[in-house]
Amino acid sequence: MHSNGKLIIFSAPSGAGKTTIVKHLLHQNLDLEFSISACSRHKREKETEGKNYYFLTVEEFKEKLKNNEFVEWEEVYKDHFYGTLKSELNRIWEKGKHVIFDVDVVGGLNLKNQYKDQALAIFILPPSLKELEKRLNKRLTDSSESIKHRLSKAEKEMKYAEKFDKIIINKNLNQAYKEAIRVVKEFINS
Repeated sequence: MHSNGKLIIFSAPSGAGKTTIVKHLLHQNLDLEFSISACSRHKREKETEGKNYYFLTVEEFKEKLKNNEFVEWEEVYKDHFYGTLKSELNRIWEKGKHVIFDVDVVGGLNLKNQYKDQALAIFILPPSLKELEKRLNKRLTDSSESIKHRLSKAEKEMKYAEKFDKIIINKNLNQAYKEAIRVVKEFINS
């Protein structure tokens, strides 16, 4: 493990804006590099192997689990695995950079529990479930059944917000950007 490398973890319910905020941070701070997760779901249109995710079959994912190659992982839905490969953290730390994560709530808490003071866990909270539903509908990537499922999951995930080091409410994206930059810089410089 790289002694100077830190982990910045962003978690949120689907549609709360964490990916947008993480992308903004990556453009602001050259010391950060995105941790690419591995997953067992099918690649979506416009997604790239090794850029958005490392796409694995369920069998490949389970094989890597057996070989203890993950820092953290979770079966989000039946046979839909997501996780962080140990090799990914080492790849980034070897470059002298800090790792930034865009992970689900359980994954975020698992990383924080594992890396303690070396990690900053930030929860992005939508202003309300109603606003979250609007955002998910606007994305046009999910069926109404899928959106219903995501909202139900979001309601449960939002109960975990208090377990994170920082909570940023994404009501106004520019304000959320500023707050994220401020807390990340403070952590990196601490």
